[in-house]
Amino acid sequence: MSNAKHESEPLPIAVFLSGSGRTLENLLRYRDQQGLAIDVRLVISSRSDVRGLQIANDADIPTKIVRKSDFNDATYTDAMFNPVRECGAKYVVMAGFLKHVLIPDDYTKRVINIHPSLLPAFGGKGMYGLRVHAAAIERGCTISGCTVHFVDNHYDNGPIILQRSCQISPEDRPETLAARVFEQECIALPEAIEKLISG
Repeated sequence: MSNAKHESEPLPIAVFLSGSGRTLENLLRYRDQQGLAIDVRLVISSRSDVRGLQIANDADIPTKIVRKSDFNDATYTDAMFNPVRECGAKYVVMAGFLKHVLIPDDYTKRVINIHPSLLPAFGGKGMYGLRVHAAAIERGCTISGCTVHFVDNHYDNGPIILQRSCQISPEDRPETLAARVFEQECIALPEAIEKLISG
């Protein structure tokens, strides 16, 4: 990825998360150390007890907690995206966000997700975390990786922006494969955002 500073204003984004915030942490590291031209304006979490919120708080990023169980589908979409509109975020990055939310028309091709497999393999409802890596190993795959894609209204669907791959070794367990794939995720998501920035 280029270290060159972008002359234009940083890309305003919001981040949706459900867990430890490792992906958010990585994006902030790329912003601070590699010149990734993003302005993280808001972090929305599906849970109140996650480390991702602490990472956002430590970085002085406004946070909001939106629990899906408090809404129906239509009001849930509004609860997630109205704050995004209000903060002026042009894109939403799903960073370990484990809830299904319908994408409103004004954010079509403006929501991106990173998935820990080479989609369309090992995607879909219930395919997250170690389940993805266990399925790849069980199938006998020799290559895995990650996919950054635009989000539509179906699980792990939508146009692919980029993919990065890694080897699966015969000794791999889901945990060891997950660590190797996450190394690729840490590179892939900033690269994908660079593509959005450059148009």
